[in-house]
This record gives sequence, C-alpha cells and structure tokens, in this order.
Amino acid sequence: MPLEPRQRLIVALDVPSVEAAKAMVTRLGDAVVFYKIGYQLAFAGGLAYAPVLANAGKQVFLDLKLHDIGNTVAEGVNSVARLGASFLTVHAYPQTMRAAVEARQGDLRILAVTVLTSYDDADLVEAGYRAPVTGLVAARAAQARDIGVDGLVCSAAEAAKVRSIVGSKLALVTPGIRPAGADAGDQKRIMTPAKAIAAGADYLVVGRPIIAATDPKAAAEAIVEEISQNNN
Repeated sequence: MPLEPRQRLIVALDVPSVEAAKAMVTRLGDAVVFYKIGYQLAFAGGLAYAPVLANAGKQVFLDLKLHDIGNTVAEGVNSVARLGASFLTVHAYPQTMRAAVEARQGDLRILAVTVLTSYDDADLVEAGYRAPVTGLVAARAAQARDIGVDGLVCSAAEAAKVRSIVGSKLALVTPGIRPAGADAGDQKRIMTPAKAIAAGADYLVVGRPIIAATDPKAAAEAIVEEISQNNN
C-alpha cells in the first residue's frame, strides 16, 4: 500500500543520551512516527530504548551498519529482531548481505548501505576503490537486488539510477536530506525533500534540520507537508 507522507519521514535521534532522546520524542509528539537510532544513541543506551519506542507505536530504524564474518552478522540480526525494529542496516558487501537476509525474521527489514553520503569520488580513491561513486552504487544495488535485501540506503542523488536497477520492490531510504537553505554539515551528496521524493525515494532520513531546530515539531511538520505535496 502507498505510504502516507508522515510515514516517509524518519527522524534521526542523533543525541547523546536516552534522556535527550525521550525529550525530543516528547517535543515531536504525533508529528513523527518513525525514528532512527545510530551509533551515538545506540552506544549510550539506545538499544534498550528501541523496544520502548516500538511498544509506544513508533517505528524504529536501527542504523548499525553491520559488517563482519557471516556468522557474526547473522547472530547480530537475530538479536536485533528481538528489539522490535522495523529496519536494520548492513554494509552492501555480498557476504554480509547474504548472511543478514538468511537470518532476518519477523517484521525486520534489511537495508544495505551502498556508499555513505559523506563520500565523494576522491574519498573512494583514498579508500582504494577504482570505481566512482555512481559506479560503485550501481554495482552494489544490483548485487543487493539479486541477494534479496529489502531495501537500500543511498544518496537521493543516486535514487533515480538505483530505482532503475532494483525496480519497485526494494525500499529506497535516503539520508543527506536538507530543506532548502539548510546547512549541509558534513554531507556531500544532499537533496531537498521534494527533489528526493521526485527522484524515487521512499523514506527520507532527517536529523539536524529537525532536532537542532528552534521548534523541532514545526520543522518536522514542514517537511511532512513538503512530502505530501510531492507524494507519489
């Protein structure tokens, strides 16, 4: 079924403590139904907070970017499945994706991270890759499709190309979303909410433009409204 505009916004709880996360969730109220927990909060008690959010009727995206030997990845996926999360990220290496897909259970969906949105071609060269960002994203998207992951995390700048590779069945989750005029921060491949939706993104991950806003709820509502005007 088509996603409602509010379901397409994922707010990144990039805060230093569970107390700060709880305060932000309270401030956002019913404006936000989907939250992402990344390293900062996860390592400050956020993993225990995930089922609390889930039991409160929120969807939870655990952005842990698993990447290890297959057995370790599989056991990690088994543990995450018990936390009530909807999404879990792994890095888009074939062995890692296969292990995660084989271990998934219940309602947990596996998302593969193609290339981090803070990377550009120069960063890939420094890391030892010969392919440019667009080439590596395309190759990993095709592998993810064939392995059977549930979705991909990619820059909105590559969403249209990735959609042409994976078709309509895989969810595309795009971080690096910045409303017009917002500071890019450490992101290098960014896009506005409207353009990201038009490019084929299913979910938009937004952190600092909401949680650092003077009125986080109003900032979230403005993005939901922008999504609704471009919902497809």
